[in-house]
Amino acid sequence: MSYEDRNTDSISSGNHGDGPGPEVMGANTLIGDEVYNQKEENLGSIKEIMLDTHSGNVCYAVLSCGGFLGMGEKLFAVPWSALKLDAENKRFMLNVEADRLKNAPGFDKDQWPNMADSAWAQNIHSYYGTQSDATRPNIPHL
Repeated sequence: MSYEDRNTDSISSGNHGDGPGPEVMGANTLIGDEVYNQKEENLGSIKEIMLDTHSGNVCYAVLSCGGFLGMGEKLFAVPWSALKLDAENKRFMLNVEADRLKNAPGFDKDQWPNMADSAWAQNIHSYYGTQSDATRPNIPHL
């Protein structure tokens, strides 16, 4: 589904051209986008986008894999910096083999990890070969 298909406000209508993307896009327009690897294997779809509320930065995309109608799916927090937008094909690319993703640290839809925990974040960034923001403060639970 394209940005224009999901957008219900006037930001991409009228004389504003084709909308604000792909450099700046609404987070809700990315939910459901498919994620592929370089072998053209469908790895899953983006279920959620996680923001650091202190800095305003996007931290992770929660990737949903497997299952049917939400049952049996496994979720993975993928560092946002590990994803690359493939605007031409309206999807994201993740440089990871499908078998490696199956063994990635994941979680169940009913038991999300504490994504503000620096040890958890370091483990995730290490797995995907990305850099974590070492200056990011621990975010207290609300």
